[in-house]
Amino acid sequence: MMKVIVHIGKPLPHGRGSDCDASGSDQSRDREGAVVSESAHVCLLGRRLLFFLLSAPVFAAITGTVTNQTTGKPQAGATVALYQLATATGLNLIDQAKSDAQGNFTINQTPQGPHLIRTAFDGVTYNHMLPPGQPTTGIALEVYNSSRQPGEAKVAKHMILFEPSAGQVAVSETYLFKNEGKTSWNDPDSGTLKFFLPAGASKPKVDATAPGGMPLGAPVNKTSKPDVFAVDFAIKPGETRIDVAYTVPYSEGADLAGKIVTKDENTYLIVPNGVALKGEGLNDLGAEPRTQAHIFGLAGAAYKVQLTGAVAAAPAEAAAGDAAADDSGPRIEQIMPRVNS
Repeated sequence: MMKVIVHIGKPLPHGRGSDCDASGSDQSRDREGAVVSESAHVCLLGRRLLFFLLSAPVFAAITGTVTNQTTGKPQAGATVALYQLATATGLNLIDQAKSDAQGNFTINQTPQGPHLIRTAFDGVTYNHMLPPGQPTTGIALEVYNSSRQPGEAKVAKHMILFEPSAGQVAVSETYLFKNEGKTSWNDPDSGTLKFFLPAGASKPKVDATAPGGMPLGAPVNKTSKPDVFAVDFAIKPGETRIDVAYTVPYSEGADLAGKIVTKDENTYLIVPNGVALKGEGLNDLGAEPRTQAHIFGLAGAAYKVQLTGAVAAAPAEAAAGDAAADDSGPRIEQIMPRVNS
C-alpha cells in the first residue's frame, strides 16, 4: 500500500499575518456569535484535505488490450484473470475481468510480487508473466481462435531417451510441436498427442510447455486401446514441447519394443554414454559431441531394440553444472538442442 505526499502551494508561514492566523481582517461570525476568520476556514479545509491525501491508499489498476491474432482485431469477451504465484499452494486467483468490445480490460488490483495473467478464450488459456516492477498498464495480450483440427500443427521432432539401471529402464520421450498457422489446435475429447505405454510401465508423468511458457503438468486420458494414452494440451501457434517420462522393468540384452502412435517428421532413439543400443531399421547418426550420447534415426512406426551396458559417469568438468540442473527438467534437455533434422 502506497501513500502520496502532496505539496499545496508554498509552505504555510507561522506567526502574525499568516493565512492560518485567526486575527486576519476578513472575519465572520459562527452560530455561537464568535468571530471566525475566513482565512481560518480555508486553512482548516486545506489541512483536512492534506490529511486525507496522506492517509488514503492508492491502487494502480491493471489495464490492457486483448487482440485476436487469428483475425487481427481486438477481442471482446475474453476472460482475463490475475493470479498470485504462491510456492506452497500454486496459483491463487486474485481477480478477473472480461474484455470489452474494444478488447480493453481493467482489473482493480495492485500486484505485490510476481503474478500471472491468464487469458481464457475459445477453450484455450494464454499465460502472461507479470514480474515485480514491470508496468501494469497498457499490457498487450494475445489470443487465437481454436479448432479441433490440427491445421498446420505437427510433431517436428520426437526423441526417446533410454537409461537402463537396476533392473529397469527409464524412458523419457520429448515431442516438439511446430504450429506455423494462426489457429490453436485444441481437442479435449481425443487429445492433441497420443503415446504408447508398454505393459508393466509405471504411471507416466507428462509436462507440457507452451510457446514462451514454463513446464506445466498436462492431463493424461485413456483411449480405446489399453496401451495408448492421450494428452489434453492445446497446441498454440509457435513451438510447444511435451515431455513424457516413465519406467519399465528390463533385463540387460532383452527386447524392448515400442511404437510411434502420433505421426512425426523425425524420430530419434537415444542412449547415454556407456549404453549400447542394437535393433533393426535404425540409422546410426553418431554421438552427440558434448555428452557423447548415441543417436539413432528411426524410419518406421515401431521399434524393437536391445540395451547393454550402464550409464557412464558424467565428466568431472560437467558434474557441477549437471548437478545444478537436475531439477530443471528431464536429462534429454542436454541432448535435444543438438539433434537436427
